[in-house]
Amino acid sequence: MSETTTSSSRIGRIGGLVMLALAIAYGIGGSRIEYAFASDPLGPRVVPVLLAVILAVLCLFHLRRPGTTEAFPKGPLLAKIVAVPLLLLASALLLEPAGFVASIFLLTLGVGWIFGAPLRLALVGAAGQAALWWFVFAYLLDVYLPLGQLFG
Repeated sequence: MSETTTSSSRIGRIGGLVMLALAIAYGIGGSRIEYAFASDPLGPRVVPVLLAVILAVLCLFHLRRPGTTEAFPKGPLLAKIVAVPLLLLASALLLEPAGFVASIFLLTLGVGWIFGAPLRLALVGAAGQAALWWFVFAYLLDVYLPLGQLFG
């Protein structure tokens, strides 16, 4: 086995292990959902647990035969790959204090800017996305969205 194949196989297995850990965590979280006895016979647990089981089985297949993968990213590409989940985390943490609109605005602005949009277009896109999703959730779907301390 060449060095590239061994490294590629190892990276594939690391990804498979990470996804397997996420599947297990998702399954545990889904199994802890409480619901009223008189509700749907299957209850709300079935879908998340079933998805977790399917993901875990697929991860086990992937761990057995990881196939070939790209080399591990370095430099600017790695920074972009790490920045997006960090933006998602920041957006989730800002949801209550800043509100839905500000949180989505910052998320889409950051993602647009990370992937090379000029700042002016990223600002316009972020404003459009924030307004669109506020309208869809608040007015069309009638879902409560936090206004945050800035607007509420």
